[in-house]
Amino acid sequence: MSVFCIYARAANGAIGKNGTLPWHLPADLKRFKQLTMGPDNQGLPMIMGRKTFESLPGLLPGRRHIVLTRRERWDSQGAEHVRSVEEALAKAGDGEVAVIGGAAIFDVFLPHADRVELTQIHADFDGDVFMPPLGPEWDNAGQEHFEAEGDRPAYSFITYRRMGEVSA
Repeated sequence: MSVFCIYARAANGAIGKNGTLPWHLPADLKRFKQLTMGPDNQGLPMIMGRKTFESLPGLLPGRRHIVLTRRERWDSQGAEHVRSVEEALAKAGDGEVAVIGGAAIFDVFLPHADRVELTQIHADFDGDVFMPPLGPEWDNAGQEHFEAEGDRPAYSFITYRRMGEVSA
Protein backbone atom coordinates (compact mmCIF):
# COMPACT_ATOMS: atom_id res chain seq x y z
CA MET A 1 0.00 0.00 0.00
CA SER A 2 1.18 3.49 -0.84
CA VAL A 3 -0.52 6.38 0.98
CA PHE A 4 -0.23 9.99 -0.12
CA CYS A 5 -1.79 13.19 1.21
CA ILE A 6 -2.96 15.83 -1.23
CA TYR A 7 -3.85 19.39 -0.31
CA ALA A 8 -3.43 23.05 -1.19
CA ARG A 9 -1.96 25.38 1.44
CA ALA A 10 -1.65 29.17 1.52
CA ALA A 11 1.58 30.86 2.59
CA ASN A 12 0.06 31.45 6.05
CA GLY A 13 -0.98 27.78 6.38
CA ALA A 14 -4.69 28.21 5.54
CA ILE A 15 -6.25 25.19 3.81
CA GLY A 16 -9.94 26.04 4.22
CA LYS A 17 -12.55 28.59 5.22
CA ASN A 18 -16.22 27.93 5.94
CA GLY A 19 -16.02 24.44 4.44
CA THR A 20 -14.50 25.53 1.12
CA LEU A 21 -11.16 26.46 -0.39
CA PRO A 22 -10.37 30.17 0.13
CA TRP A 23 -9.15 30.47 -3.49
CA HIS A 24 -10.12 29.27 -6.95
CA LEU A 25 -7.30 27.68 -8.96
CA PRO A 26 -8.61 25.57 -11.87
CA ALA A 27 -5.14 24.05 -12.41
CA ASP A 28 -5.13 22.79 -8.79
CA LEU A 29 -8.56 21.16 -9.25
CA LYS A 30 -7.36 19.53 -12.48
CA ARG A 31 -4.24 18.21 -10.72
CA PHE A 32 -6.35 16.91 -7.83
CA LYS A 33 -8.53 14.98 -10.26
CA GLN A 34 -5.53 13.61 -12.16
CA LEU A 35 -3.76 12.43 -8.99
CA THR A 36 -6.87 10.90 -7.39
CA MET A 37 -7.84 9.09 -10.57
CA GLY A 38 -4.41 7.43 -10.52
CA PRO A 39 -1.93 6.64 -13.27
CA ASP A 40 -4.21 4.11 -14.97
CA ASN A 41 -7.28 6.40 -14.67
CA GLN A 42 -9.13 3.71 -12.68
CA GLY A 43 -9.76 5.93 -9.64
CA LEU A 44 -8.15 5.62 -6.23
CA PRO A 45 -9.74 5.12 -2.84
CA MET A 46 -9.89 8.54 -1.17
CA ILE A 47 -9.88 8.82 2.62
CA MET A 48 -11.40 11.95 4.11
CA GLY A 49 -13.17 13.31 7.16
CA ARG A 50 -16.91 13.91 7.29
CA LYS A 51 -16.63 17.69 6.91
CA THR A 52 -14.46 17.30 3.80
CA PHE A 53 -16.95 14.81 2.36
CA GLU A 54 -19.83 17.17 3.06
CA SER A 55 -17.94 20.04 1.37
CA LEU A 56 -17.68 18.13 -1.92
CA PRO A 57 -20.17 18.97 -4.67
CA GLY A 58 -21.26 15.31 -4.56
CA LEU A 59 -19.56 11.98 -5.13
CA LEU A 60 -16.48 12.47 -7.28
CA PRO A 61 -16.86 10.12 -10.26
CA GLY A 62 -14.68 7.03 -10.50
CA ARG A 63 -13.25 7.17 -6.98
CA ARG A 64 -14.16 5.46 -3.71
CA HIS A 65 -15.05 7.79 -0.84
CA ILE A 66 -13.94 6.40 2.54
CA VAL A 67 -15.13 8.73 5.30
CA LEU A 68 -13.59 8.61 8.77
CA THR A 69 -15.98 10.00 11.38
CA ARG A 70 -16.72 9.53 15.07
CA ARG A 71 -20.45 9.94 14.44
CA GLU A 72 -22.29 6.71 15.17
CA ARG A 73 -25.35 7.35 13.02
CA TRP A 74 -23.77 9.13 10.09
CA ASP A 75 -24.57 7.72 6.69
CA SER A 76 -24.25 9.12 3.24
CA GLN A 77 -25.13 7.19 0.15
CA GLY A 78 -22.08 6.27 -1.89
CA ALA A 79 -19.56 6.76 0.92
CA GLU A 80 -17.96 4.03 2.98
CA HIS A 81 -18.11 4.87 6.70
CA VAL A 82 -15.15 3.96 8.94
CA ARG A 83 -14.32 4.77 12.56
CA SER A 84 -10.51 4.39 12.73
CA VAL A 85 -7.33 4.93 10.76
CA GLU A 86 -6.72 1.18 10.70
CA GLU A 87 -10.23 0.46 9.41
CA ALA A 88 -9.84 3.13 6.71
CA LEU A 89 -6.53 1.68 5.51
CA ALA A 90 -7.88 -1.87 5.56
CA LYS A 91 -10.98 -0.82 3.60
CA ALA A 92 -8.80 1.00 1.03
CA GLY A 93 -6.93 -2.24 0.30
CA ASP A 94 -3.66 -2.62 -1.57
CA GLY A 95 -2.37 -0.10 -4.06
CA GLU A 96 -2.31 3.67 -3.94
CA VAL A 97 -4.57 5.57 -1.51
CA ALA A 98 -5.20 9.34 -1.50
CA VAL A 99 -5.89 11.16 1.77
CA ILE A 100 -7.74 14.37 0.90
CA GLY A 101 -8.47 16.09 4.23
CA GLY A 102 -9.19 17.89 6.40
CA ALA A 103 -6.48 18.96 8.79
CA ALA A 104 -7.32 16.45 11.56
CA ILE A 105 -7.35 13.63 9.00
CA PHE A 106 -3.97 14.75 7.63
CA ASP A 107 -2.61 14.76 11.21
CA VAL A 108 -3.45 11.09 11.74
CA PHE A 109 -2.54 9.87 8.25
CA LEU A 110 0.76 11.74 7.66
CA PRO A 111 2.67 9.11 9.71
CA HIS A 112 1.35 6.48 7.24
CA ALA A 113 2.11 8.52 4.11
CA ASP A 114 5.16 8.12 1.92
CA ARG A 115 4.33 11.12 -0.26
CA VAL A 116 2.64 14.53 -0.06
CA GLU A 117 1.30 16.28 -3.15
CA LEU A 118 1.12 19.94 -2.16
CA THR A 119 -0.17 22.94 -4.05
CA GLN A 120 1.69 25.76 -2.28
CA ILE A 121 -0.16 29.04 -2.77
CA HIS A 122 2.29 31.96 -2.62
CA ALA A 123 -0.12 34.35 -0.88
CA ASP A 124 -1.85 34.57 2.48
CA PHE A 125 -5.57 33.79 2.66
CA ASP A 126 -8.11 34.18 5.43
CA GLY A 127 -8.93 30.74 6.76
CA ASP A 128 -10.37 28.77 9.66
CA VAL A 129 -8.50 25.51 9.00
CA PHE A 130 -4.69 25.48 8.90
CA MET A 131 -1.86 23.04 8.20
CA PRO A 132 1.65 23.56 9.56
CA PRO A 133 4.63 23.23 7.24
CA LEU A 134 5.95 19.71 6.73
CA GLY A 135 8.79 18.61 9.00
CA PRO A 136 12.39 17.67 8.20
CA GLU A 137 11.43 14.06 7.41
CA TRP A 138 10.00 15.27 4.07
CA ASP A 139 12.24 15.85 1.05
CA ASN A 140 11.24 18.02 -1.91
CA ALA A 141 11.26 15.52 -4.80
CA GLY A 142 10.20 17.98 -7.49
CA GLN A 143 8.23 21.11 -8.11
CA GLU A 144 6.66 23.18 -10.83
CA HIS A 145 6.09 26.93 -10.34
CA PHE A 146 3.33 29.06 -11.86
CA GLU A 147 3.27 32.87 -11.87
CA ALA A 148 0.31 34.95 -10.68
CA GLU A 149 -2.26 35.59 -13.37
CA GLY A 150 -5.07 38.12 -13.04
CA ASP A 151 -6.68 37.63 -9.61
CA ARG A 152 -5.04 34.21 -9.19
CA PRO A 153 -1.94 34.10 -6.98
CA ALA A 154 1.35 32.47 -7.86
CA TYR A 155 1.54 28.82 -6.78
CA SER A 156 3.72 25.73 -7.00
CA PHE A 157 2.95 22.04 -7.32
CA ILE A 158 5.41 20.29 -5.01
CA THR A 159 5.91 16.56 -4.47
CA TYR A 160 7.44 15.61 -1.14
CA ARG A 161 8.74 12.13 -0.35
CA ARG A 162 9.31 10.82 3.15
CA MET A 163 12.90 10.11 4.07
CA GLY A 164 13.23 6.89 6.04
CA GLU A 165 10.56 4.49 7.25
CA VAL A 166 6.78 4.93 7.07
CA SER A 167 4.59 3.80 10.00
CA ALA A 168 2.68 0.62 9.33
